[in-house]
Amino acid sequence: MTLARFAHGLQTGAFDLPDQSRVVLMEPGIDSDPGLLHGCDVTVQHNVKPAFDHFAAMGLETTTHATGPADIVHVTLPRSRELARGLIAQAEQAAPGGLVLVDGAKTDGIDAMLKFARSRVTLEGQLAKAHGKLFWFHAGTAFADCALPAPAPVADGWITQPGVFSADGPDPGSVALLDGLPKSLKGQGADLGGGWGFLTRHLLEIPGVTGIDLVEADHRALACAEHNVTDPRVTFHWADATSWGPRGTLDWVVMNPPFHTSRTPDTALGQAFIRAAARLLRPKGTLFMVANRHLPYETTLANSFGTVQDRGDDPRFKILQADQPRTPDTPARTRRR
Repeated sequence: MTLARFAHGLQTGAFDLPDQSRVVLMEPGIDSDPGLLHGCDVTVQHNVKPAFDHFAAMGLETTTHATGPADIVHVTLPRSRELARGLIAQAEQAAPGGLVLVDGAKTDGIDAMLKFARSRVTLEGQLAKAHGKLFWFHAGTAFADCALPAPAPVADGWITQPGVFSADGPDPGSVALLDGLPKSLKGQGADLGGGWGFLTRHLLEIPGVTGIDLVEADHRALACAEHNVTDPRVTFHWADATSWGPRGTLDWVVMNPPFHTSRTPDTALGQAFIRAAARLLRPKGTLFMVANRHLPYETTLANSFGTVQDRGDDPRFKILQADQPRTPDTPARTRRR
């Protein structure tokens, strides 16, 4: 539970949480239990759509950018150092004179962030629990220069932002997939997990493409995509790609599916993307996807499509084409080149 250290601090009296306190939770894990904040006015900030919907369904006020004013802001440390510092700067603005709590696992850099914070503020306290730490301080302006920068150009003029996937430029897997795509694509397709729009913008250069649905769960990445892709043939969707869209409406799907929900690889997410693609495609539709060579997606592909082939010869990546989307009771016929 990503609020376990917060709960421990309350239970041990390390800090107080009076009734009717205004509390902002910034980017909490989807396994968090806000029940410990019973009696408080709680706002959740989240930029990932499945988590946003999860907390909204609990009846909590949910937003992509909390402004306060708040008595306490709890920041769950993200993996990106720049995004983490930006969230702390935002937390100070949202809790003028209030308390900022920064909470994270050791694997997400909490020790380095604790050292950085000590160089700027006087800490009110800290505690360690469950392979992580929580520290807190009174909000001021110590992190004002760490504010998250607006989307801005990086390599080759692409607009990205710290904290989004592959923020420094095109991901090598997406580049490999682009090189392996046929130029004969036609009709309406989707870029599932389209990020900041690299694949979508290049797909628009294929003459037969009539429309693209760019589906992305990260609100910040989608905002960048809207800067990078201005063609009217594209429709942007802030959505969970594993559940988005009507069945059997697309001619093709491309994707470079994520395989991390934390620092630990989780192939279940990529497998869910594959099943979603099969659901979205017309009977003669085709999926094109890229995956690291070590990721075991073949069984899921075989269960979801009639034929599967590897179109690539890159030692790092599999460029997979899957045809004949099917229901689970249809016999599989898997082919590899």
